[in-house]
Amino acid sequence: MSKIEKVVLAYSGGLDTSVIVRWLQETYGCEVVTFTADIGQGEEVEPARAKAEALGVKEIYIDDLREEYVRDFVFPMFRANTIYEGEYLLGTSIARPLIAKRLIEIANETGADAIAHGATGKGNDQVRFELGAYALKPGIQVIAPWREWDLTSREKLMKYCEQHNIPVDFSSGKKKSPYSMDANLLHISYEGGILEDPWAEAEEDMWRWSVSPEAAPDQPTYITLEFENGDPVALDGERLSPATMLERLNKLGGANGIGRLDIVENRYVGMKSRGCYETPGGTILLKAHRAIESITLDREVAHMKDELMPRYAKLIYNGYWWSPERRMLQAAIDESQQVVNGEVRLKLYKGSVSAVGRRSPDSLFDERIATFEDDAGAYDQKDAEGFIKLNALRMRIAAGKGRKLM
Repeated sequence: MSKIEKVVLAYSGGLDTSVIVRWLQETYGCEVVTFTADIGQGEEVEPARAKAEALGVKEIYIDDLREEYVRDFVFPMFRANTIYEGEYLLGTSIARPLIAKRLIEIANETGADAIAHGATGKGNDQVRFELGAYALKPGIQVIAPWREWDLTSREKLMKYCEQHNIPVDFSSGKKKSPYSMDANLLHISYEGGILEDPWAEAEEDMWRWSVSPEAAPDQPTYITLEFENGDPVALDGERLSPATMLERLNKLGGANGIGRLDIVENRYVGMKSRGCYETPGGTILLKAHRAIESITLDREVAHMKDELMPRYAKLIYNGYWWSPERRMLQAAIDESQQVVNGEVRLKLYKGSVSAVGRRSPDSLFDERIATFEDDAGAYDQKDAEGFIKLNALRMRIAAGKGRKLM
């Protein structure tokens, strides 16, 4: 690795990344630029500025990326009805390509030689950050301190802070959460602590965004979502920006005990990991989007989307958002969404989301044909006989030739 003069660090202002600032300064003798992204994590990001200044950082970026995050990353992903391994709505995964993009943009603006992040060598995030960075700037150098240093525990990090005069407030009387948490507008995740035992049930006081389904209101909440080209644009008749839409859905879902998930997932690096997630708004959005697609998409288009979705989800989970194959799939998905317009009425009740109504100017649902009453000749039931016989022909031939089918 060539001499590094300046590095852009993805900086949260927390213990780990505060240590990383000083470690980079001392280990590489380089100037550090910090970048803090506001993607709706629900905490003040501005205090990161004072912390960075106290560490001698001269160039500090604090960016509000909430609208870009939802508009350009979350919504395109939901057009595909994306879930990983049948359950996970990819709340952490989809935030990483945006952060990687902004790291590279700042590196270009500041003339930095490298970027750095605080992801560990065991997780998926290191892969996501670095695949994105290399795709967008092939010659960029990447520093991942957790793969280099020996500061492998909180105690060692705190001792490093004392020895290097790092001003952090983690030694105060505040009780530290036993969980490793990551939050943005789409979800909040929990790992570590008792969750490392896949048999142990998550503690009720762990959850931060939602009430338990048992404690949710006894009366259902009804909402109406309007879609244009596959994206939600209005809630109960009020047009909202992408970020505001997701914020509102999170509050509605959380109040009704919606969006909790407890899974063991397969990480890209090879291990299994148990995690808990709260994705109230995303859970509502997925149900609503599938409902509006049910009346607007052609059958074969809908089925093909469902066949492509697991591959698309895997690309996002593994960090290939900026890959040509993801872009190719996105083009096909977005083409299908031109007719995904209309409204869905949803019932939120004690942890569940039900679509109870859907209508669209582009609906393919034909009441004259689908009715169980007199269809006035719109559908000739006699046509079904030939249809069935033709589709049975290959099986009839095989049976006639003595092939065993049972």
